[in-house]
Amino acid sequence: MATKKPRVNVVLDKSLYKIIKDLSESEEISISSTVRDLIKEAIELREDVALSKFADERKKTFEKAKALSHDEVWE
Repeated sequence: MATKKPRVNVVLDKSLYKIIKDLSESEEISISSTVRDLIKEAIELREDVALSKFADERKKTFEKAKALSHDEVWE
C-alpha cells in the first residue's frame, strides 16, 4: 500500500543493520518501524538533555526571596 509519509534512505554498516533487524524480529515489527521508534527515542533523549541543561542554568539564578508562592501563581 502506498503512503504519503516522507521517506528517508539511510546507509548502515552490516553490524548496525543486523542489530536493527534482530530488534525488529524480536518485537515482530518492520525494520522501518524499528528505525522510526529508535529515532524518536534518540530525539526524546536529546530533548531531555537540553531541558536538563536549561533547568541547571535557571537553578543558578534562582532566588527564593523573589519566588512566587503557589497561591500567587494560581490566583
